[in-house]
Amino acid sequence: GINNADLQATVNRLEKGKTYRDLSTIIVCPTRGMIPDRVVQSWMGLIRPMNQKVIGPIFFRGYEVGEAYNMAINFVLSNAELAKWKYILTIEEDNLPPPDGLIRLYESIEDYDCVGGLYWTKGEGGQPMIYGDPKVDPFNFIPQKPIVDTIQPANGLGMGFNLWKIEMFKDERLPKPWFQTVNDVVPNVGARIYTQDLFFYENAGKLGYKFACDTRVKVGHLDPSSDVIW
Repeated sequence: GINNADLQATVNRLEKGKTYRDLSTIIVCPTRGMIPDRVVQSWMGLIRPMNQKVIGPIFFRGYEVGEAYNMAINFVLSNAELAKWKYILTIEEDNLPPPDGLIRLYESIEDYDCVGGLYWTKGEGGQPMIYGDPKVDPFNFIPQKPIVDTIQPANGLGMGFNLWKIEMFKDERLPKPWFQTVNDVVPNVGARIYTQDLFFYENAGKLGYKFACDTRVKVGHLDPSSDVIW
């Protein structure tokens, strides 16, 4: 048989794919209530690992995005069964992942606490959501230039198609709420403006948690008003 002919190569393939490990995953999604059919179609085509526990998406409807994500994490951790699972996949209502996106993220998460697919802010001047190069400065969020088809370390990511290790959220050192949209002025410091994602990544990065973008996982970002995918 082909697989037995080079058994070591086959074992290496299994090791890379992690399919023999516990890949239990809860998929969560904040939503305003209406999800475009093109997005739903891409989710329906998402390959899930064979004979593994994967549930969702579980929707959190009508909440500010940071609040929705906090509710999602609390929902998982407060459930005696789900709290034992390994991963959370965050997915957003305007993101179109490729069919093998989740399988690829399982491959790339080994050395990281969160990995995400590559997607861009909307519009002609869109920027890649790969924020900050840890080798240059561990606390900046300047967008990086994507490196083709690799696992690219970053200080922060978006959250539209991300795989997270649940254990990270059990760390009592992480300030709560985990995700918070900030827009205020601190005396003698200046303005503090954070989206809910970068607020979390900054706090978690200070504790040594690591993040990366899997640029093999190319995720479309839909503008429903124009029906253009960026």
